[in-house]
Amino acid sequence: MAEPGDGKGQAAGAGRRRQPLWLFQARSAVGVCALRLRQRSFVPLGPSGALAMRDYDDMVAFLGEWGPFQRLVFFLLSASIIPNGFNGLSAVFLAGIPEHRCRIPEGANLSAAWLNASAPREEHGGREGAARCRRFSLRALANLSAQGLLPADVDLAALPQEPCLDGWEYATEPYLATIVSQWDLVCDNDWKTPLTTSLFFVGVLFGSFVSGQISDRFGRKNVLFATMGVQTGFGILQVFSTSWEMFSVLFLIVGMGQISNYVAAFVLGTEILGNSIRIIYCTLGVCLFYALGYMLLPLTAYFLRDWRMLLLALTVPGVLYIPLWWFIPESPRWLLSQGRLEEAECIIRKAAQKNGVTAPEVIFDPSELQDLTTRDQQAYSILDLVKGQNIRCITIMSVILWMVIAIGYFGLSLDTPNLHGDIYLNCFLSAVIEVPAYIISWVLLQYFPRRYSMAAVLFLGGCVLLFVQLVPLYLSVLSIVLVMTGKFGITAAFSMVYVYTAELYPTVVRNMGVGASSMASRIGSILSPYFVYLGAYDRFLPYILMGSLTVLTGILTLFLPESFGTPLPDTIDQMLRIKGIKYRNTSKSQKKTKEEENTVILKTTSF
Repeated sequence: MAEPGDGKGQAAGAGRRRQPLWLFQARSAVGVCALRLRQRSFVPLGPSGALAMRDYDDMVAFLGEWGPFQRLVFFLLSASIIPNGFNGLSAVFLAGIPEHRCRIPEGANLSAAWLNASAPREEHGGREGAARCRRFSLRALANLSAQGLLPADVDLAALPQEPCLDGWEYATEPYLATIVSQWDLVCDNDWKTPLTTSLFFVGVLFGSFVSGQISDRFGRKNVLFATMGVQTGFGILQVFSTSWEMFSVLFLIVGMGQISNYVAAFVLGTEILGNSIRIIYCTLGVCLFYALGYMLLPLTAYFLRDWRMLLLALTVPGVLYIPLWWFIPESPRWLLSQGRLEEAECIIRKAAQKNGVTAPEVIFDPSELQDLTTRDQQAYSILDLVKGQNIRCITIMSVILWMVIAIGYFGLSLDTPNLHGDIYLNCFLSAVIEVPAYIISWVLLQYFPRRYSMAAVLFLGGCVLLFVQLVPLYLSVLSIVLVMTGKFGITAAFSMVYVYTAELYPTVVRNMGVGASSMASRIGSILSPYFVYLGAYDRFLPYILMGSLTVLTGILTLFLPESFGTPLPDTIDQMLRIKGIKYRNTSKSQKKTKEEENTVILKTTSF
C-alpha cells in the first residue's frame, strides 16, 4: 500500500482513464532481465513509438498467440542470447591470475635447496607461500650456495632482496595460460588486469548509447546480425592479439557489440510476439537462456585451459547463427513506423501461412494506423529529473540503488576465482543460483510490495556477505554458501529494480528516468573489477565493501515511495511522494489520453 503522504499524487489522477496497474506490471516484465552484462541498457524506441500498441495487436490478433511462427521466433531469438551469457563474464577465466613467483635463470649456479628458498615467504589469501613479486638477491644466494651452506644455516630474513628481474614462473593449474601469464600482468603491472575487464564494460556503456538509435534507424534484424558479426569478428581477432593493448581495445569493441546484439534481440522479440508470450519471452526466454550461456562458460573453460583456445571456442559459435537470417523476420512494427506497409504485411502473411490461419484481405489499413507523434505534447528533457525536490530525491536514490546493485552483481560474478575450492565449480554455482533468483523476483513482483521486497533481498545479500569474514578457513564450504546466497539476493534485486523504478517515474519522463538509472548501473559495472582487485590486499575487503554498500542501499530503499497497487503517475505532479519533504501544490497537469499511455508502454517494452 502507498504511504499516507502519497495521496496527493494519487488524487490528482484518480478520475483519469489509465492502463490498469496489473497490465503495466505484466508488460514491465520485459525489464526484469534486460539489465544484464548483462546486457542492460536504456534504449529509446524512436520512430516506432508512432504506432499504438493496441491497434497493432488488434490487427494481427488473427495469428494467435502461440503458433509455429511465434514458437520459432521465441526459441531462435532466445538462442541468440546464449553467447551473451558466456562472453559477458569470460574475463573470469581469460584474465585469471595463476600462482607465480620470480623466475631464476638457468645460469644462476644455485643448488636445489637454494632454488626452492630463493623467494621470501608471505601470506596470500590466508595461506603462506612464496613471494610473488620479490626474491632474494641472486648474487648473495650464489655466494652462500658456493660456500656449501643450506637455507637452514642462514637467517633468510637478513638477506637482501630484489624485484623479479628475470620475469616470472607461472603455475599451470588451474589455468594453462591466461592473458596475465601471456603478458606478465602481475606485480607492477597488476593494475592492467581489472582495467581489461573495465574496458569491456566501457564498451557496454558506449553500446548502450548507440544501440537504440541504430536499431531505430536501420531496423532490429539488421542491427541484430550486424552486432553479432561485430561480437564474433572482433572476438576472433582477439585470439590473435599480440599485446595487452591490442587485446583490451578489441575487448572494448566486443563489449559494444555484445550489448547492442542483446538489445536488438530483446526489442525484436517484444515487438513480434503477442502480449502474453512477450512476458514469457522476457523471463523464461531471455533470462534463462542468458543463464544457460553463463553456465556454459565454466564448462567450456574446464576443458580448454589456454586462453586463446577458450576464447576461440566462445567466439566461433557466433558463426552458427548466420543461417538464422533466413528464419528470423524483421519487426513488422518497425517496418510500419518506416512506412513500409507492404513488407510488414508480407511478413504477417507468411506467419499466417506458417500458423495455418487465413489472413484478411487487408491487414494494415493506413487510415487505422494512429500517428500519435503528431499530437501536441510538452517537451521534457533530462533536466526535468532534477528540477523538483521530490523527483530529484527519487532520481538520486535510484542512481545510487542501480549503481550499488551493479557493483554487487558483477563484483561477485568476477570474484568466483578467489573463492576456496574449485574455480570452475564455483563459477557454475554462481550461474545456477541466478535461476531461482529470477523465479523469486517474479513472485515478489506479483504479490508483494516493491519497497519491502527490494529491501528484503538487498538485506539478505548484504548481510550474508558481511558474515563471510567470520567464517574460519576450515569451513570453506560455508563461505561459498554465504557468497552464493549474497549473489542470489543481489541478482533478485537486479531483476526487480527495473519495474520498481519504472513505476516511480511519471509517463512523461519514465524513459529518461530509467535510462539515467541504467547508465548508473553501467558505471557500477565498470567499477566492479576494482572491488575484486582489492582482494589482493585483504581477501575479505571486497565482501565487506559490497556487503556494507548493499545493506545501506537496502536501508535507502525503505525511504522510497511504495508503488505496489497504486495507479501509474502520468505527470510529475502525480508522482508518489517521499515522506519528510514539504511540497508546493501545483495545479498544472496535462491530461494524457489512453492512446498516449499505450505509446509510452510500447516505449517501455523496448529495453
